Amino acid sequence: MSDTAPIEHPTWLTGGDFTEADEPVRLFAAWFAEAKRAEPVNPDAMALATVGSDGLPNVRMVLLKGFDARGFVFYTNVDSVKGHELTDAPKAALTFYWKALQRQVRARGTVEPVTKEEADAYFASRSRMAQIGAWSSRQSSPLESRMAFEKAIAANTAKFGISTVPRPPFWSGYRVMPVEIEFWQERLYRLHDRIAFTRPDLQAPWTKTRLYP
Repeated sequence: MSDTAPIEHPTWLTGGDFTEADEPVRLFAAWFAEAKRAEPVNPDAMALATVGSDGLPNVRMVLLKGFDARGFVFYTNVDSVKGHELTDAPKAALTFYWKALQRQVRARGTVEPVTKEEADAYFASRSRMAQIGAWSSRQSSPLESRMAFEKAIAANTAKFGISTVPRPPFWSGYRVMPVEIEFWQERLYRLHDRIAFTRPDLQAPWTKTRLYP
């Protein structure tokens, strides 16, 4: 983060400081809408952190595919490393960073699988090649060569022909259901703004706290 003057951008609601927000989901929706206008590539990218069976953290970038009051949704091969880790320890942390807006959002919470209906609907919306790619990739497993992967893609392309590509049984989504969401806005001289929303459980109301930068 630089010490240069921050970029001017719209504030949440007219005339208000974003720290006046009293509910995190609407604030995230407003920030995400601005990010989609400002970020040239993948404004929906988020770092997903999980914990392995050895107790070590794991983090990788995934794409946000939906959010609402229940949480943040992404999709993956459930036999991947992240899938196994989330089965063994269904908790995760997320970080969004939008450089163009000098903003960051962090969230932590428990994780649940999306419903079959949700996974089917999202898979059907993907491009055909992305659907075939999902069938062809044994995500996180050793790959002998790129050629082997391309052969699997060719085989599945022939297998499905012009028919509808169904969702693989090993491919689905997860919802990170937050109990903590923190919003961070860069300010000059590192005098940043931070507010955190927390709740003791998913049914409890949010409590807002302003934090030192």
